[in-house]
Amino acid sequence: MNTLDPRAPLVLDTRELGRRPGSQRQVSRTVPAPADLGIEVLSVPEGAPVELDLRLEAVMEGVLVTGTASAALEGECVRCLEPIHDDVEVTFQELFVYDDIRDSEGAEEDDEVSMLQDDLVDLETVLRDAVVLALPFQPLCQDDCPGLCPECGVRLADEPDHTHEAAIDPRWAALTELTGEARQQDPTD
Repeated sequence: MNTLDPRAPLVLDTRELGRRPGSQRQVSRTVPAPADLGIEVLSVPEGAPVELDLRLEAVMEGVLVTGTASAALEGECVRCLEPIHDDVEVTFQELFVYDDIRDSEGAEEDDEVSMLQDDLVDLETVLRDAVVLALPFQPLCQDDCPGLCPECGVRLADEPDHTHEAAIDPRWAALTELTGEARQQDPTD
């Protein structure tokens, strides 16, 4: 397990709570977004401001962190590849268990449990999970985005009347060549 850096933007010190159940503290801060905060086609740009409003509350087992995070999103429409600029606001709640209490109970190692390290809380994983789950699987620039023309790539929202001649099935292409020759050799000439 890596040691947490108390100066990292998403690491919070909970010593002020004194491990007294019921004690709480409000925290509001703006932090730079960590790398890869989002999905491949829509994410919070690395270093962009993320507004955090948190409540840290001491409970018997550890520290309960409840809060909201809001940030600006950038990405592209999966249908037409136009840029998307939007905002995301997520809520999350996570219990960070005291590391010494868990060790004294002889609990097995469980990756699903968030742990305090020397009374420090690392919010990066919780924030990443909340943002990724809040994003649409396939982001669109508008709900009814028609996408791109499959033949030439024209954005159909810009040219709604865009059409092509009906494609000829390659299995029948030889017949169209014959009909073309027949027209050229018209016996009525």
